[in-house]
Amino acid sequence: MRSHFISLAALLASTVAGAQAAPPATPTAPGIGAPIAFTGATLIDGTGKPAVANAVIVVSKGRITAIGTNGAVTIPRDAERVALNGKFIVPGLINSHGHVNTPADLHTYAVYGVTTVISLGGESDSIFAARAAQNVADLDRTRVYLAGPVLTPSTPDEARRMVADDANRKVDWVKIRVDDNLGTATKMSPEVYRAVIEEAHKRNLRVASHLYYLADANGLLDAGTDFIAHSVRDLDVDAAFVTKLKSSGRCYTPTLMREVSTYIYESTPAFFTDSAFLQYANKEWVAAGRDPVKQDAVRKSASAQKYKAQLAVANRNLKKLADAGVPIAMGTDTGPTGRFQGYFELMELEMMVKAGMPAAAALNSANAVAARCMGIDKDLGTLETGKWADFVVLEDNPLTNIVNVRHINSVFIAGNRVPR
Repeated sequence: MRSHFISLAALLASTVAGAQAAPPATPTAPGIGAPIAFTGATLIDGTGKPAVANAVIVVSKGRITAIGTNGAVTIPRDAERVALNGKFIVPGLINSHGHVNTPADLHTYAVYGVTTVISLGGESDSIFAARAAQNVADLDRTRVYLAGPVLTPSTPDEARRMVADDANRKVDWVKIRVDDNLGTATKMSPEVYRAVIEEAHKRNLRVASHLYYLADANGLLDAGTDFIAHSVRDLDVDAAFVTKLKSSGRCYTPTLMREVSTYIYESTPAFFTDSAFLQYANKEWVAAGRDPVKQDAVRKSASAQKYKAQLAVANRNLKKLADAGVPIAMGTDTGPTGRFQGYFELMELEMMVKAGMPAAAALNSANAVAARCMGIDKDLGTLETGKWADFVVLEDNPLTNIVNVRHINSVFIAGNRVPR
């Protein structure tokens, strides 16, 4: 279902009979006019430094102007204060592989603490417009970077033309799909994807590659792809691939919840009882997930059961690559029907920990590492002076239990509280 999110501001002025009308006042939001100081929380800033108790973050015009321990940070006299005693602050989560269909999706991601999403394909003009309007101090929804159409050329010449079209639209990424959908579709040939990657690099664009098979992952790395946008799921990765990927410096996103979404609706999922999920979930998708007829179809689907079986391979490959020091960027492929934006990112972090990543590493995959992998770390990913004040306030410590990322107190983007 396509829903539409419309933000409307109205300014009313009254006049007094016989007097000249005064000019309307300009409303001031936190972080736009007077600075705002967030105090009292334990800060996990994403840099890898130890957590800071009783921290202070000062924000002005959407960016962090001072950050550190109470007493070491001077709070401006005119600052608004927000007391967060007993809470935990983490950088806003970055989803390195999602999909944004409508502007409303940017609010849905935001309420769950996903403050930035890299939308890898299929965005409408309204999402391009949202990207153009996001570097502002009054932002209170998720930031988006995008890829435009997923490229499906069949010849090298067509590949070059499609990349040129992408460049003209000023995309952030070029997205290709190298997959045969478990033998049911024609896979892009190496000759064609090499032409895409070569042309993209000539135009200073990076390429994100959808894949499934280990052989394709090897071929795409050799061709210079910049981002492995899904887990290798057919085989366990071998030492040669691990070495190749690590030495390339390129990043890998596991998208474990994408696999879960293929089979989880064979029965009613346990998370359908979570009020935090139901509060913002797409109601049509929930209804479909409860439908006994659709559940039976999933149980009988050969592809669903295949993806279910291969999730174990994806989990093993994630642990092996993470243990080897390959940069892992959290991603989910949320956005298509049944892949619930925002909530699935929180479940993805839990899945990554269950696969064997420490909680700190999983959390870091969704802030500093994701920001570096996606080339946006100048402004995002860690909470440091000069960066956008995008952060999540949690009730409990996510480093002691990653499930605590679900215990959201509030979300701030550019220092502005996200309506929840």
